[in-house]
Amino acid sequence: MAGMQMKAIPDSNPAAMDQADPQVTVNAPARLRAAAFSVHVFTALGAGMALLALLEAVREHWSSMFGWLGAALVIDGVDGPLARRLNVVRLQPNWSGEVLDLVVDFVTYVFVPAYAIATSGLLLPLAAPLLGVAIAVTGALYFADRRMKSDDNHFRGFPGLWNLVAFYLFLLHLPPALGSIGIAVLIVLTFVPFHVIHPVRVQRLRWLTLTLMALWSVLGLYVLIRDFDVPLSVTIALSAIAAYVVFSDSAIRLLRSFNA
Repeated sequence: MAGMQMKAIPDSNPAAMDQADPQVTVNAPARLRAAAFSVHVFTALGAGMALLALLEAVREHWSSMFGWLGAALVIDGVDGPLARRLNVVRLQPNWSGEVLDLVVDFVTYVFVPAYAIATSGLLLPLAAPLLGVAIAVTGALYFADRRMKSDDNHFRGFPGLWNLVAFYLFLLHLPPALGSIGIAVLIVLTFVPFHVIHPVRVQRLRWLTLTLMALWSVLGLYVLIRDFDVPLSVTIALSAIAAYVVFSDSAIRLLRSFNA
């Protein structure tokens, strides 16, 4: 997921990789090929961040867990531009950046957060393991869906950002019944064809989206430093940003339908 998959969409293009000129790869200087491969290593570090996050989750060190998931999110946002700049697709055609990206994204966006959600104690005891399994299964299916992204760079359905769902679950500390219902609704929305904006790639109102993402990053870091003990105003601001990301496109389409 390059970008905040919040990136569920990889940057690598398998068709382009299949069409890579092997002669160009052979003739490329070793230092360029090594630099290109280092981007794959950098991406793979996200899997290491996921393991460290899981170890913290097992210890119930939730803020530390989110810190490692945040580090993986930064890697996810940087590796795509690096890959394009260093021409990784052409210089390392035998290594699939798309597959690597999906593997890392699944463990950081879905698997580790599913464990945290299921074991947090914030859901109904009987529902928690079932919802955790449902998150893992539907998340895996979503990542395999070739329709997950629209032509205008929106995500189709809830984009498997379970790391952020887990963050908000800890932030809002809802009653277990309400939290369980909310998780169940998001699982269903994974396959509902509404559009969610990609925080980096969607062009419409991009200036506003990027500004809100910068604000979210600052507030999110503050929340982790304070171990989720923050003023109500911070919680409201973070919730409003989440609502903008998830529902703004649907709201705009609804308004346009009224004006048509």
